[in-house]
Amino acid sequence: MGEQTIATANAEGVVIALPAHALRALELLEGAGYEAWCVGGFVRDALLGRPGDDVDLATNAAWTDVQRVFEDAGYRTHETGVKHGTLTVIVEGEALEITTYRTDGIYSDARHPEAVTFVRTIEEDLARRDFTINALAYHPTRGLLDPYGGVEDMRAGIIRAVGEPAKRFSEDALRILRACRFCAQLGFSLDPDTYAGMMANKCQLSRISAERITHELDRFLLGAFAGEALMRTVDVISAVLPELVAMKGFNQHTPYHIYDVLEHTAHAVQAAVPERLVRWAALFHDTGKPAAFFQDAEGTGHFYGHAKISVELARCSMNKLLLSPAFRDRVLVLIERHDDVIEPTPKAVKRALARLGGDTELFRALCALKRADAAAQAPQCAGRVALADELEVILDELLAADEAFTLKKLALDGRAVMAAGVAQGPDVGAVLAAALDAVIDERVPNEKDALLGFVKEWLGARADAEGESR
Repeated sequence: MGEQTIATANAEGVVIALPAHALRALELLEGAGYEAWCVGGFVRDALLGRPGDDVDLATNAAWTDVQRVFEDAGYRTHETGVKHGTLTVIVEGEALEITTYRTDGIYSDARHPEAVTFVRTIEEDLARRDFTINALAYHPTRGLLDPYGGVEDMRAGIIRAVGEPAKRFSEDALRILRACRFCAQLGFSLDPDTYAGMMANKCQLSRISAERITHELDRFLLGAFAGEALMRTVDVISAVLPELVAMKGFNQHTPYHIYDVLEHTAHAVQAAVPERLVRWAALFHDTGKPAAFFQDAEGTGHFYGHAKISVELARCSMNKLLLSPAFRDRVLVLIERHDDVIEPTPKAVKRALARLGGDTELFRALCALKRADAAAQAPQCAGRVALADELEVILDELLAADEAFTLKKLALDGRAVMAAGVAQGPDVGAVLAAALDAVIDERVPNEKDALLGFVKEWLGARADAEGESR
């Protein structure tokens, strides 16, 4: 099978430009009498015309022999995974993983083989790979080795498991999310038998570490086809994001929406800029809608308070996924504020910025979320996309004019307030907040003398109020 496939590949004129450090590694191994191939993701991405950086090699040499070959040639090595036959070598300043041909033993933890068996041929090694599009090997002179039809599946846009799908996913449950991620990155569909194997084993995802799951979800959400993939794989992904179940098929019964909650979410994710913060916020922004839903006498659906429920659902999910507290909190702010009405005026934008603690990047992310949310609504809501654009233009103008929308930008500080007669304590913060409100509302210019005058008026008003209360 191998020779015939190689001949076919050569006849097709398959040529992959390997990096210099990978070519040097092949040269050293083969100069020492061993066989080696470039394998896996680099080959796949090269055939798809996608950029690839990490190159992996497979060889019939034992890892100890690989180490000897490279160290004799003056290159450093690291015993990163020698239990499974993998040695990392540093060639021309680049890290390269080289693994001895192997087959995997029993996967008792649904993630890692307890042991591996080293084998003689590249064909045996490719048989342990997860998907046909990854079960590929390339050599500059021997051409492309494709024993499982990976190239044909690429042309058809299909993710297909190597061998028996149920066995592949029971061995390593993370492969289930990898399949979903490839759908999101490549826009491929899932082979029906492969999808059935994923569904049959999705319960095994509970045995995978939160860090691994989050890593795959990050890459899934940043995929160019994330929205389409979400709809295709939701019944699988719901094993790690159970909030999605209630959203599927949930009719919104509102003229502002033409999709159910899950479809709307998928369209919002797809429309969002491929930035991690915005995509996670888009994923969770309406998870609270099914819980908040009710219909009025005319049958129109309403979701009052859904943002707060979405915040709590997202908080719980992100905590389980071990997303960093700082990142989680920024996502939650976006979810909480995604329906805030912000008029396209400097005053309104400054007030919104003040609510965000003056975080201009978070404000831009909020605009991006609003833009994606609007793009996923009914056509009559298209104007909201332009509104989000206008809000960012106003932000740029405020920044260019160095306008004040946080206490840091206020031309007055606590010491000046106390020097003006305000007693140390909570009143200092209260008068500063009132002064900032006055500046934002353009009732007082952001100038020290004008603000000191405001403080005196504040003190006078307070004294008058205390006198009346007596």
